[in-house]
Amino acid sequence: MTTPPLPGGAPGTPAPGPDQVPPRPTHPPRRSDRDRSDDTYHPGDGLFAWLSLRPTIRIRLTLLYGGMFLMAGVVLLLLMYYFVRSAFDQAQLPHLTLGRGVAITVNGETISDQKTLDQVMTALQEGNSNQALSTLLRRALTALVFLAVIAFAVGYAMAGRVLHPLGRITRTAREVAGSDLHRRIDLDGPDDELKELADTFDEMLERLDRAFDSQRRFVANASHELRTPLAINRTLLEVQLADPAASPDLQQLGKTLLATNERSEQLVEGLLLLARSENELTDRRPVDLAEVAQRAMEQTRAEAATREVELRSQLSPAPAQGNGVLLERIALNLLQNGTRYNSPGGWVEITTSAVRGGGGELVVSNTGPVVPGYELEHIFEPFRRLKSTDRTRSDKGVGLGLSIVRSVVRAHGGTIEATARPGGGLRVQVRIP
Repeated sequence: MTTPPLPGGAPGTPAPGPDQVPPRPTHPPRRSDRDRSDDTYHPGDGLFAWLSLRPTIRIRLTLLYGGMFLMAGVVLLLLMYYFVRSAFDQAQLPHLTLGRGVAITVNGETISDQKTLDQVMTALQEGNSNQALSTLLRRALTALVFLAVIAFAVGYAMAGRVLHPLGRITRTAREVAGSDLHRRIDLDGPDDELKELADTFDEMLERLDRAFDSQRRFVANASHELRTPLAINRTLLEVQLADPAASPDLQQLGKTLLATNERSEQLVEGLLLLARSENELTDRRPVDLAEVAQRAMEQTRAEAATREVELRSQLSPAPAQGNGVLLERIALNLLQNGTRYNSPGGWVEITTSAVRGGGGELVVSNTGPVVPGYELEHIFEPFRRLKSTDRTRSDKGVGLGLSIVRSVVRAHGGTIEATARPGGGLRVQVRIP
């Protein structure tokens, strides 16, 4: 009983050996805050842990600068209040002595004895001191608030100036990811930490550029070296099969060798396409997934008719950005996978639609044998077959179809998800931004 792994899988799964290179791990999904709850430290912890949002580093630096100024101002204000109060306490009014029969008037109150005069003068001194201190404190707090606002504004501007090289590094990294690896930061200025970071990033880009150039040259050379002998073999076999004097045994041997050669050509083409599609696309153009799906259906109709599989379609405009040839390969491989790993009288349906927020969606569903849910994570790996797959048949491809689909989707920055249908078969959903 066959299960739909890759379109045209290999006759068998290669056994893992000691020298076999392990598959490249996929990018791990972003962990949620709940999953990170047991970690030691996270950006935003500590002073800002009580906030529901995570402020940017510029806001943090602004709060740091302004907060330090505010704390220094408060400490200075307290010290000034203490020193002024101490000065008032040490400053004494001149001692007044009343003579006999002498009376003075203080604030409308007539005083004729010495004791009352001393009490009034002490109260007057304390009242004037407290009033002066209150006025000083009120005005100092007002000035501190205004200066704190200015300090936060200046701190925000200073933080932006300090982080400007970091923004330049980020913009360059974004441009490199979206265009090419030939751009460099070339940060000027003193040899500080930011300059060291920019130089390190430039060195990394240089190494990546050399590595990708080497890979492109290798793919081009491998394409030439592998295709040429296979093309020569195919030509010789076709010439031999065209000879009417060839015996039936020789004709049968030639057809077998021609089918083997054709399968080797498909394997080479699939490996080269898989190697090329692992990279991020640098040239994106508007593509309608509905048109891509229509072209893929036209190429699959003959094979579907031969296998007695019905093709269905519900194509709505689905605009996307990418490479039209590679996107057509996605639809073609999924249709071929659904057709080849199906049963007579089954169907394959392809639908396209626009996605809210931009982008297009392509969904391919098909009937066929029941696929266990725990096996779905393996069907996108190269040459991977499920245990129940018939490994003796060689008319279903080379085992790279779904691997190529996943690589092309990643190169476009999209997502792909495969789910098992309850009645058998698969439903593969592809979204391209």
